[in-house]
Amino acid sequence: MSFVLEICAGSVASCIAAEEGGANRIELCDNLLEGGTTPSYATIAVAREKVKIDLYPIIRPRGGDFLYSDLEFEVMKKDIALCKQLGCNGVVIGILTPDGRVDKKRCKELVDLAWPMGVTFHRAFDMTDNPFEALEAIIEIGCERILTSGARNTAAEGATLLKDLVERANDRIAIMAGSGVRANNIADLIKTTGVTEYHTSAKAYEESGMVYRNPNVSMGGIPGVPEYGISQTRRQEVLLIRERGEKALQEINP
Repeated sequence: MSFVLEICAGSVASCIAAEEGGANRIELCDNLLEGGTTPSYATIAVAREKVKIDLYPIIRPRGGDFLYSDLEFEVMKKDIALCKQLGCNGVVIGILTPDGRVDKKRCKELVDLAWPMGVTFHRAFDMTDNPFEALEAIIEIGCERILTSGARNTAAEGATLLKDLVERANDRIAIMAGSGVRANNIADLIKTTGVTEYHTSAKAYEESGMVYRNPNVSMGGIPGVPEYGISQTRRQEVLLIRERGEKALQEINP
């Protein structure tokens, strides 16, 4: 077994930091505060030019739920075609039905369209009504991995389900744990769940270079998010998570 680290990057600069820190793969997103939406064509194109590791843009036309209209589905298909043209290694998808099940028909259409790129099924999985039924559906449609927090807000909270999913998957599909994955808990997650693929943004907020700041206007207005802060993946944090993850896996499998 080997430790695999995917970085959720919200910019080209974060992609570069992820690669420099030793990440195996990048999930490229926009709007991380909404759970990630599809980045612009230019962002994907420049990221592909700047980094050599695997690049998987998320295919999500908006924030909110994972029930999409015909128009939104049309946008998703076009975005996948563009990712293929730009030389991406894969894409990240997830569509549900109104009753909380995997939309196998639409997801299979996207997987087929993406080929020969790989496909990850994202945390829409955590919003399904039956995770074990969803697991089988995602295997059936041909995805290569599932990103999940174990149907809880964080992977640490969902550790029991993560362990069960690894056992149920039985190497038929990779289970990748994400949400709240940090350098200070990666070892415990590996030891308690058996998961060897991890997903994190490894980010911090950098202070803006703006000198003049209008105190009467707020462009963001999101509690806990600095108005003059820029979210950025930190190379050193990626390195630390990788180092501690590999060490924990070696202790389990010397």
